[in-house]
Amino acid sequence: MLVFAASRWHTVDQEGNLQPLLPYNFSAAHALLFCAAFWLPGWLGWVLPMTTIIVTDLLLNSFVYNEPLLLQGSIPIWMTLGIFVVLAKWLAKRRSYGRVFLGTLIGALLFYLVSNTIAWFGNPAYLKSIAGWIQALTVGLPGFPPTWVFGLKSLLGTGLFTGLFAGAMKVSDAWDASEQELETEEEEDEGESQSKDPAPEAV
Repeated sequence: MLVFAASRWHTVDQEGNLQPLLPYNFSAAHALLFCAAFWLPGWLGWVLPMTTIIVTDLLLNSFVYNEPLLLQGSIPIWMTLGIFVVLAKWLAKRRSYGRVFLGTLIGALLFYLVSNTIAWFGNPAYLKSIAGWIQALTVGLPGFPPTWVFGLKSLLGTGLFTGLFAGAMKVSDAWDASEQELETEEEEDEGESQSKDPAPEAV
């Protein structure tokens, strides 16, 4: 969680412009939300990932972007990100690495669809029609990068960081399994050595 929070920070280049540590829209947020909710037990899986997102958003608004602490669109975005947590808890009933990748990719697509639909609904620059909605999902508004580029970067970032998180969990599980095997072997060796010790002769 601390590594993810640090990855959201920004630096200042020689011209005084803010530069994120990771490219815009290429974030570990989606993967973190899903994987943390998927593997953390009980209430930790619900509270910790969302708290990390919310606290880092508030800090960025105050100290980096020089914006009000709580922006108008912050709460809808957090509610949309909650899709990952709900989806992860539902899929975690039967845990597998395939479900992790499937869930994060579905979550990224749902986030793209819902967030751009909210933008279409709330931004008066979009026509409130099917054509305006399709525009919001594809090319976006003039003067800004196409929204499909945002979706593609988000999908790639989610897939990459999910692979890293899942790989770390798999390595951790392998280490735990090997430690348990070593403990079992040591206990068996102790039991065999005790059984081989000669019994004291009766006087």
